[in-house]
Amino acid sequence: LPQFFYHRNTCVRRAALEVYIRRAYTAYNISCLSHSKLPDDTCVVLSQFTLPSSHPHRQAVTRRHSLISREESYSNLTDLVSKTQDVQREALMVALDSLEHADKFFQELLDLLQQHSLQNSPTTSLNEISDADSLSPLSISSTNNGNQLFDTAQPLPNILYLSIPSSSLEEGLMSDLEKLQKFVDKHSEQLTQYKIRRLTFLVIRDRTYPVYHTFRNRLNWTEDSIYRHLEPALAFQLELTKMSNFDIVRISVNNPTIHFYFGSAKVEGGRQVTDKRFFIRSIIGHHDLVDKSASLEYMIKEGERTFLEALDYLELFFTDPKYQPSDCNHIFLHVIPTVIINPLKVEEDLHKMAMTHAIRLLRLRVTVAEIKCRIRVCEEGQSSEEQNIRFFLICESGYYLNIYVYREIEGPNGKLIFESISLGRGRGPHHGMKAYYPYLTKDHLQSKRFTAQSMGTSYVYDFPEIFNQTLKLEWESYVEKNSPTEVCIPSELMVATELILTPDESGLEEVNRVPGLNNVGMVAWRLRLNTPEYPKGRDVIVIANDITFQIGSFGPKEDLVFQLASQLSRRLGLPRVYISVNSGARIGLADEVKRLFRVAWVDANSPDKGYKYLYLTSGEFAQLSKKGSVKAELIEEDEQSRYRITDIIGERDGLGVENLRGSGAIAGETSLAYEEVVTISLVTCRAIGIGAYLVRLGQRVIQVEDSHIILTGAGALNKVLGREVYLSNYQLGGTQIMHNNGE
Repeated sequence: LPQFFYHRNTCVRRAALEVYIRRAYTAYNISCLSHSKLPDDTCVVLSQFTLPSSHPHRQAVTRRHSLISREESYSNLTDLVSKTQDVQREALMVALDSLEHADKFFQELLDLLQQHSLQNSPTTSLNEISDADSLSPLSISSTNNGNQLFDTAQPLPNILYLSIPSSSLEEGLMSDLEKLQKFVDKHSEQLTQYKIRRLTFLVIRDRTYPVYHTFRNRLNWTEDSIYRHLEPALAFQLELTKMSNFDIVRISVNNPTIHFYFGSAKVEGGRQVTDKRFFIRSIIGHHDLVDKSASLEYMIKEGERTFLEALDYLELFFTDPKYQPSDCNHIFLHVIPTVIINPLKVEEDLHKMAMTHAIRLLRLRVTVAEIKCRIRVCEEGQSSEEQNIRFFLICESGYYLNIYVYREIEGPNGKLIFESISLGRGRGPHHGMKAYYPYLTKDHLQSKRFTAQSMGTSYVYDFPEIFNQTLKLEWESYVEKNSPTEVCIPSELMVATELILTPDESGLEEVNRVPGLNNVGMVAWRLRLNTPEYPKGRDVIVIANDITFQIGSFGPKEDLVFQLASQLSRRLGLPRVYISVNSGARIGLADEVKRLFRVAWVDANSPDKGYKYLYLTSGEFAQLSKKGSVKAELIEEDEQSRYRITDIIGERDGLGVENLRGSGAIAGETSLAYEEVVTISLVTCRAIGIGAYLVRLGQRVIQVEDSHIILTGAGALNKVLGREVYLSNYQLGGTQIMHNNGE
């Protein structure tokens, strides 16, 4: 389309400019559109439009109760509710031959934008434009009358578009952007004086999409790099403002309809950024230039095509070291055409699409896919009013998918909020939230979840929900095999009660608390599972390592939780399920000693000859001896007093051989449980040392394909053997080894 801005026929040039404005602002209410000319017959298009209700810049104006006196009565109470005020903008677009051409007529363009009035204008359509001579310097098309072009009370209402051929910018040593910035700097005072909110350049290239550069008043007339190569009128449809909690870097991709961003969470100075994620956003437009609606088939097919292309780009950048580590990646699709559907019937198609690409989504760490569309609900041959609908596909745990549907409604303060549309699972997590509230940065649970999933397992507090999802599948399978009328599915399929140490650590107590509050690397639950075989429920004891707590190692408290939970299962006669994701017995380091100790080298100039002892200075020893962290003896060497370290105790418990003592206790407990109750172990990542013993001492072992059960790692064995015998831990304890041994 931009190629026709420079067509030799004036009528075609005007038509191209008008079509561009109407297409770019298709989501807006264009109240007036007019054509004009510069003194050299260059075509100019001016338009007035109203921001749509979903635009974040719409203002909510609440009528104050103080305006009503006590004597007044109000028959219509709805007038007291928050009202949304229409926000109007005015835009001028012109196709110029060069920056010199723009510089020559810049003042005329600003005057034209300021002086132009659309009151009581006749209607002129594209079909009425016959040739250039038949039009006066100001011929106007309007869709309604009585609209004032400028609202002087409204700040910065004006927008300016300048189209420039790329060939006109090729001369000279300066880059295109530098030339544009120089032009804007020259006219910045004029732009501010005429209340221009933004100036957008379209750099027109042959047979390809134009390049966009947008300069904003609020940025002191510097380029808004986030909007580079993006039509600003479409920006709100991409909802870029929702990424305001992140520092955003735009990533260029070949497809101009897909917008790729990399965000780093905004943190206080000096703190490390741990939340990094990709935002992929795209607009699915109309399939032609006439219809404003589309079929469900078009929405699904075009949506899946765009979705797959977004995943292809994510595949390219996901492994780039510059963007690692990324987590909680987000895909947003905005379907512009109105679709006549029942939103509750779309869930099956979305679920099928997500499950088809589930493995890829999990590998690329995509946790949220968001689809916004405007629909007209059609039921029994009758259509309702149009409404904005959001579909959220959320898979934070990596093992189960939730689909939530919301409609956008006006809240008490005039802002749009989400209202859940029931899909049989109650209100969704976004119910009642502002529709354009910024995305939250990664919370405590998501950080732990990312750590666990990076190691090839699930976060420990996700396992109860995995049990719950499995129960749902069991009941669905059971209903398919039996008559639905004869099956009564329990309203609650599982009840999980966490078991934690009592304050005196003499036993376990049942609690219901939010996930992630554990201060021990071993977590236990009592689960009541309502299965098809036992609809009234049966209990099991589940014990699991937390890989995110000191890499899942066994310390005194971890051993105690395991032992007490196993004893509980024996006492109640309940099956014991152990989920093994650990690193063996803990070998601790006294951090307070590590920061202070010094090394007495055999040869200070050649450390590779070894060391004689570790020591502390007098002041350092005095500091640590108060904590009981070390034992040392006083010596004199090199004319200074030194405290040679003989024993490192550490101020915290669980750093040394006490961990091995606990390991022996839980191994003995597992042997007792083997004789009295059902003992099942699940190895999802790794089982090392005492973790391997606990697994093999049980009755049944379920080992995930990419996990290993070992006592000592391949690296340590290779060093003992003096050569590379083992390539990985899977050669020592992978499924191909353990499965054969188990048989």
